[in-house]
Amino acid sequence: MIATPSLTVQARKEPRQARSTTTVEAIYEATIQVLLADGPSRLTTTRVAKRAGVSVGTLYQYFPNKQALFYAVNQRYLDMLADRVEAACRAQHGQNYGDMARALVGTYITVKIERRDVTRVLYLAAVEVNVAELVEDMTQRIEAASNVMFASAGDAEFDNLATLNLTLLNVLFGTVRSFFDRQMSDLLEGAIGDQIVSMFCSALEAARSRPR
Repeated sequence: MIATPSLTVQARKEPRQARSTTTVEAIYEATIQVLLADGPSRLTTTRVAKRAGVSVGTLYQYFPNKQALFYAVNQRYLDMLADRVEAACRAQHGQNYGDMARALVGTYITVKIERRDVTRVLYLAAVEVNVAELVEDMTQRIEAASNVMFASAGDAEFDNLATLNLTLLNVLFGTVRSFFDRQMSDLLEGAIGDQIVSMFCSALEAARSRPR
């Protein structure tokens, strides 16, 4: 369970009506667009409100400051990422571990590169506000989903699966982050993604339980 963010980064209220939801969606997208255009250091609530087509007062009804905007867009993105990976893992229950590895790695990379500009700018914006608990929550969700998935493999059982799974996920997360930091994310769509899958499969094969 993640910790509750401090009041300085917490949204003032959640949208409950369709109109409010549309307004918040516009503010989210405007925040992304201002981050892309101007960078985290130059983002202001005034610029976001103008881009979203709302008044600053309306924006403040939902987000008290720009730190709350940074926190909210990161939370939304990381929740979506975890949702997508969890769904991919559930769909693979009972399949062979090679297909499981491809689904896990492929889904994670696909989400990251669907809007690679947004992924890159959120990595940058993360330094403006503490999102450690959001990242930890996302990590724990993916770790739990992938662990259950691999445990259900129809063609193998694994020794020390929890430790192996955690190690493989750290490889996946760290590699993807590194390629974004180096502005080489296009390589993730080809050989690099395939190599990560191969690493997963090799490690899983090595950890297969052997009959005594």
